[in-house]
Amino acid sequence: MSEMLTDGEKKTLLRLAREAMEFAVKGKALPPLDMQSLTATLREDGASFVTLTINDELRGCIGALEAYQPLAEDVREHAVAAALQDPRFPPVGETELNRIRLEVSRLTAPHPLEYSSSEDLLKKLRPHVDGVILKDDFHRATFLPQVWEKIPKPAEFLDHLCYKMGARPNLWREAKLQVHVYQVEEFREMNYDRTA
Repeated sequence: MSEMLTDGEKKTLLRLAREAMEFAVKGKALPPLDMQSLTATLREDGASFVTLTINDELRGCIGALEAYQPLAEDVREHAVAAALQDPRFPPVGETELNRIRLEVSRLTAPHPLEYSSSEDLLKKLRPHVDGVILKDDFHRATFLPQVWEKIPKPAEFLDHLCYKMGARPNLWREAKLQVHVYQVEEFREMNYDRTA
């Protein structure tokens, strides 16, 4: 990740995410992105997650762990996917749009976390700083650093992450899993609820 985003760039990404979500939920084709109007940082490849909440409850979250397209396009794509393709939730309906609050997380490139034992892994995790990816053969799952707010204990955090991966919760204690960590630059709409 290059330098931190400016306030203007954050506002642009939140606006693009909101427009993309609203177009998609209303069944309209998304207009092409005007790359020339964007800063160099928003045009360079970046990885993001877009999280939707209603009254602080999760309503959808989709993203990418590796950068493969311009950051602005990545945010638009994941705003649409979070609204319509998160398998944990039904697609967002038009009546919900005014109550949804958007959050964007821009990710650093993940790097391996070397550890010798389950106790060592617990010591090396940095709650509220690191996002964590667990990998076991073909199964993989991640939690963004924001998840530490809801699951602050490292052992419990890893239990839940194993469960999300489709494994038994204590697998991280019994097997040497591949662990990667990353950090995020996270920003959100300020109290978006337009129905209040």
